[in-house]
Amino acid sequence: MLHMLSFDFMQHALLASLLASVACGVVGSLVVVNRLVFLAGGVAHAAYGGVGLAFFLGLPVLPCTVGFSLGASLLMAGVSLRYRDKADTAIGVLWAAGMAFGIILLDLTPGYNVDLMSFLFGSILAVPVEDLWLMAGLNAVVLLLTAYHYPGLLLLSFDSEFARARGLAVPMLHCLMVGMAALCVVMIIRVVGLILVIALLTIPPFMAQRHARSLAGMMLAATGWSILFCLGGLALSYRFDLTSGASIIAVAAVCFFAALGADGLKHAWQGRRRTA
Repeated sequence: MLHMLSFDFMQHALLASLLASVACGVVGSLVVVNRLVFLAGGVAHAAYGGVGLAFFLGLPVLPCTVGFSLGASLLMAGVSLRYRDKADTAIGVLWAAGMAFGIILLDLTPGYNVDLMSFLFGSILAVPVEDLWLMAGLNAVVLLLTAYHYPGLLLLSFDSEFARARGLAVPMLHCLMVGMAALCVVMIIRVVGLILVIALLTIPPFMAQRHARSLAGMMLAATGWSILFCLGGLALSYRFDLTSGASIIAVAAVCFFAALGADGLKHAWQGRRRTA
């Protein structure tokens, strides 16, 4: 299996996995703890509008998608804050509108670009060096923002009312989390694609949350789980000639259901001990 590391594309794939795992661990933990999974899913699918815009205008795809996703994420964050009772509907509309916008722009773009499918289902084995540098830069932005605002994000994640009472800028922190989710989504597009991005953003934090004692510990553990899923999926993909993005999510899904089963057995055993 070590033979696969002799190929340049596999080395790039491993670097992309590590970079995406750091973002998934940090941002995914915030998304899961703050129950923003649906909103993050909306951002992920609305990002398709950025892909369509880049193809239509002939611009670099990832930088264009970063800008479009940030705009869409801030719009969703603003709607969710202002209209809490109708947030799900508004996010669902923006979710669909972003995808429709991207599809229409791609229809209006002359020719057919084979790279398009790679943004839907991932193409981690074809990540160019330029995208690795962009992913590293986005990672640095996410880590710096998280470290600088960590006390506020921690308070907001576990007691938003107390955070408001302490005078924290809750709307700004909320928009910051959603904006970082948009950056994370763009990074993961290359790994598993838009269709599967929400799985890699939520399963590692779920696995980490089961035993974590702090938000920082959860972020570290989620990063470790994400690296494990990515490396396991890549190994399966290489060994059995499978689609890499789907293999990564398959490994994560198997671990997710195994964890649920283990938790169920543990609770059943503890229940029997109490009744014995």
